[in-house]
Amino acid sequence: MKIWINKESTGNTINIKLKGVFAMKIKSCKTILIGAITGFANGLFGSGGGTIVVPCMERFLNVEEHKAHATAIAIILPLSLLSIAFYVWKTDVLWSVALYASLGGVIGGFIGAKLLNKLSGVWLHRIFGVFMIVAAIRMIL
Repeated sequence: MKIWINKESTGNTINIKLKGVFAMKIKSCKTILIGAITGFANGLFGSGGGTIVVPCMERFLNVEEHKAHATAIAIILPLSLLSIAFYVWKTDVLWSVALYASLGGVIGGFIGAKLLNKLSGVWLHRIFGVFMIVAAIRMIL
């Protein structure tokens, strides 16, 4: 394990950079914790994992905005498959609604994925933030 301590010219801040196995273990633990919280939200609410995993990847794992959004899709897929298995077992699923909504979701997902690479990180944050605020207001009211 290597620990690098750099004192900035202002003298007020000390940056500590961990390198080696210890830094990898911390990042792995953070990633597993983010995944666990995301899975919990996805399983409990039936959705919402992306609203947790994207900001967490950006803030705690230093993942670039576009990569965080793309990676969230890969994370949510297995969580959704597991969740649907439990929901089918414990609850009645409205398959006709699920089929048509999934068709719309595939179309919207295709358009969104194409648009993702055309947006700057700032606009991606703004749009994502607006969606989160609207969803929060709808849940409260």
